[in-house]
Amino acid sequence: MDYKIFRIISHLAGRYSVLDMLMILISNKIRYLFAFVLMLMWFRGYSQRKVTVYAIISATFTLLINMLIKCFYFKPRPFMKRRVGILIPSKMNSAFLSKHTLLTTAVATSIFLHERVLGSVMWGLSLLTGFSRVWVGHHYPSDITRSLFVGSLTSIIVEKVFGSLKIMNRKTKKCYAPTRK
Repeated sequence: MDYKIFRIISHLAGRYSVLDMLMILISNKIRYLFAFVLMLMWFRGYSQRKVTVYAIISATFTLLINMLIKCFYFKPRPFMKRRVGILIPSKMNSAFLSKHTLLTTAVATSIFLHERVLGSVMWGLSLLTGFSRVWVGHHYPSDITRSLFVGSLTSIIVEKVFGSLKIMNRKTKKCYAPTRK
């Protein structure tokens, strides 16, 4: 089933040069848009700065998870096993998780947990990033689905852990405030 869906999408590649260029652009450069959005959020105030920090922590953890998985499991990319066209060159590393999709999903989910509208737009761009990775021939759809799941789950866990630390920090300040006087 995974290969059938991959084949349907990858057969569209090469037919429409404008779409091919758009998918290549999204696949390679969309991460810079995510970085730009995070920079804008950093300068918008404390609550936005907190979201930026959570997003960076989430992205870092997803990269660490990806590196750890790649140490123990290798899944060949579609063009390594079969004769498929690719639109841009790629490394010959594991395709189990899509690093591009992991990063964009981690950032998008972190933003979505605080800013629904902007987060929804970023999530749409993250989905488009995953689709573009299949379009250019670098990943199977299941790689993208796993990446979406891991990136989202990591961001949710980071939010819960750091959110609970903040609550504990507030409670500690209240307990120790009277003793300081």
